[in-house]
This record gives sequence, structure tokens and C-alpha cells, in this order.
Amino acid sequence: MSESSTARESWKPVVGLAVGLALLVSTMLVAFGLPAVHSAAHDVPIAVVAPAEAADQIAGALEAAQPGAFEVTVAASQEEAEALILDREVYGAFVVGAEGLGVEIATAASPTVATLLTQVGQAAAAQQGLAATVTDVVPTSEDDPRGVGLSAGALPIALGGFIAGVATTLLIRGTGRRLAAMGLFAAVGGLAMVSILEFWFGTLTGSFWATAAAAMLGILATGMTVLGLESLLGRPGIAVGALLIVFLGNPLSGLTSAPEMLPQPWGAIGQLLPPGATGTLLRNVAFFDGAAIAEPVAVLLGWAAFGAILLVVAGLRTRTVAAEKVTVAAS
Repeated sequence: MSESSTARESWKPVVGLAVGLALLVSTMLVAFGLPAVHSAAHDVPIAVVAPAEAADQIAGALEAAQPGAFEVTVAASQEEAEALILDREVYGAFVVGAEGLGVEIATAASPTVATLLTQVGQAAAAQQGLAATVTDVVPTSEDDPRGVGLSAGALPIALGGFIAGVATTLLIRGTGRRLAAMGLFAAVGGLAMVSILEFWFGTLTGSFWATAAAAMLGILATGMTVLGLESLLGRPGIAVGALLIVFLGNPLSGLTSAPEMLPQPWGAIGQLLPPGATGTLLRNVAFFDGAAIAEPVAVLLGWAAFGAILLVVAGLRTRTVAAEKVTVAAS
């Protein structure tokens, strides 16, 4: 091979690395930016308290103003509407009364949706020449009125599990020791992160231990997923885990707005991945006394079990290969 050919060959890794990193950064930009660019209300569940005819008119007006933005449930009373909010079945409610229009919101459910409902309600009341009274049924904490800490904190909790999974695969050997390492990190990490969110940032207002348990489950699910994938697939397993957790899970989690504010069906898909399920679980435990936690808990337990199964399968495969080598050597 000539000297010029050797020189060209030596530059191939440099070019390949530059192109590969450019594709990676571009993919990250699309994954994180596209949902944000196309953020809008999609079938946001709300309640309306009004006589049947008036309720139909309100639903029609909402559909005409923002097609497909809201999914309306007619409630019999203001108390029923507030119960729907507390049970996480709706994000808010419009209550038609003799004195005007009441706008029931829950900033803790989603500051973005709460702002949207407030604006829509005030605009509707102004068109009818009525007064609009806004009531925050489930507010965030006084120290963090916009709930920024939860949106910012839930992502590190999910990413913490990813990092822990990668570190465990690189540093710990043995199925039992890996399981123990992940369990211990989930416990310590969950306690540490919720302590910061509650006692330092002042973001959380619910039961500390219940919220910590939710954070532990989120970390465990994410870490076990990455750990299981790497144990079975090797280094490509980490790439698959990064795709699920970082490139899909984070931008589709809806933590900074709401799943219903993302293009569909991506918002629903995001709730089936660890970051989205973790964020929803933390929000529902911290602010809604554990309402509507069955689905996110089931999702996280499913991912944790999936990772554990892969880890066990990988361990059995390693033992089988080792036994076969011993048998061959003995023969």
C-alpha cells in the first residue's frame, strides 16, 4: 500500500467520527425539539358543569375554537367536577353559574394546561360579558408555584437510573451483585433526590416516604432496563437503552407540559416508557394523594421485571457457555 493510501486510511476514522457525532447531535435535536415545536392541546380531558343545552354549546364552542383540543365530560355539580380533578380524570373544569363562569384548574397537574384553561375560560367569559373566577383546586407549593422543580427533577431521576445501569454493567460482575447494586442505588438515590426536591427546592408537598418510594421505583425501572439489555446484548444493549430512555423517553414524557400537549400518539407512548411513567407517578403521589397511580406503577414494574428477566437469562447463558467449555476441556 502506498504512503498516500495509508494517509487516506488513517483519516477515515476521523471523518467517520465527525459524521457519526453530527448524526447523533442531529437526532437528539429532532427527538427533543420536534415534540416541543408541535406542542398543542390534543384531547385534554376537562369537565363542564352546566345545564345540558349550555354544556353542549360550550363543548361546541371549544371544538370550533380549537378543534380536537379538549375532551369534555359533563359533571352534575361543582363538587363532582372537583372530584374528577382530584382523581386525575380531568385537568380542570368550567362551571357555569348565576354569577358568571367559574374556571377550576389544577396547577399541580400541569402548569401549562392550567394556564391554557385560564386563558380559554377568561376569553369565553369576556365574549359573553360575564365575570370569570379562577380557582386553583390543586396548587403547587408556595416555594415553587410553577412546579419547575418537579419537571426538572423527574428527568434526573430517570437519567440517574440510566447512568446507574451503565455504571453497574461496567463495574459489577455477577447477577446477584448487580441486582443488589441496582436495588441499593435506587433506594439511596430516591431518598436523596426527593429530599432535595422537598426540603431544599420546596417543590413537593405530599408524603415524603410515598414520594421517595415512587422515585425509587422510577430509578429501579430505568436502571434494570439498561442493566438487562447490556447483560444480554453487550455494548449494543446500552445503545438500545439510550434510545428508549434518552431519545424517546425524555422528550415524550410530557413532564414540562402534559402528555396531552404532545402530538398523538406520541404522548400516550411516552407514558409507557420509564421517564414518562416516573414523572406521572411522582406528580400523582406528591400532589394528588396517590390518585391514578395504577398505570404508571404497572409500567415501571413491567420495565423492572423486563430488565431482571434479561439479566437472569444472560446469567444462565454465561453459565451454560462456561459449563460447555469445561466439558470440552475435560473431553
